[in-house]
Amino acid sequence: MRLQILVIVCLALGFGGCAGNGKSTKTQGDAETGSEAQIAESMDGPTFEGQGNQSAFFDPFDEFDHVPVKEYDPLEPVNSAVFEFNYRLDKYVVKPAAKVYNFFIPPDVQQSFSNVFYNIRFVPRLLNNLFQAKFHGAGIELSRFLINSTLGVGGLFDPAKIMFELDTPQEDLGQTLGTYGVPPGPFLMIPLLGPFTLRDGIGFIGDTFLDPFNWLVLPIFEIADAPRLFQHDPTINYARLGMSGGETVNLRALSLEKFQGVEEGTLDLYGAVRNAYLQQRLKAIQE
Repeated sequence: MRLQILVIVCLALGFGGCAGNGKSTKTQGDAETGSEAQIAESMDGPTFEGQGNQSAFFDPFDEFDHVPVKEYDPLEPVNSAVFEFNYRLDKYVVKPAAKVYNFFIPPDVQQSFSNVFYNIRFVPRLLNNLFQAKFHGAGIELSRFLINSTLGVGGLFDPAKIMFELDTPQEDLGQTLGTYGVPPGPFLMIPLLGPFTLRDGIGFIGDTFLDPFNWLVLPIFEIADAPRLFQHDPTINYARLGMSGGETVNLRALSLEKFQGVEEGTLDLYGAVRNAYLQQRLKAIQE
């Protein structure tokens, strides 16, 4: 039962697949080469991550300012194999399901579903703003939740951003630990989840505990005498599995066009994803 719950939690945060079959030849401490920088600036690739964020998945080729980072990857052979597993899972399972889903569900409805998932997970983002003494960001997160839960019809829409221009960077516990000087540790590629560092992995687990949804609505944790929306454990497991699968396919459907052509254009996709992830996390901590 505990193993089933762990798998469901992983699925809830999305898949870490990427379109590609690249093998990295980089050693510890290598920086991104000029060719990889051009790839990262000009292309988009699918790697999903649910760290607080969010859109709920990590875009390794999103445009951002490139900064030198140390790539500490002592488990590179294992990480590369996990990367390949995630890629095949995305290619043969998630992506085909997303194409079928995309045929029947309009993009606006898909975005509304994504908005709901984002809205109900506001508590870890709010708390991490407070942990970092970002009180303005915490106020925005709370305001967004209240506005979108009411005017936005339970989070289906985002009037907080559209009408009131309320938006703030997403904060998670990995970023909080980074602001307090905790080093990232080794790079990790996790089955079903995608890229992490050891610090971000610990932060991910912490954020899971910080989210009241996970112990009040569809509880992962059993707390004596705590109120629960559902009392029947099999019902909880099936509900989490359905929600996780639906969220994963919905997010992948939203990214179908964005991630076309990555495999053909990237020689070392694993290395590019690793470097881009580390750069993105460093930038998020510095913001």
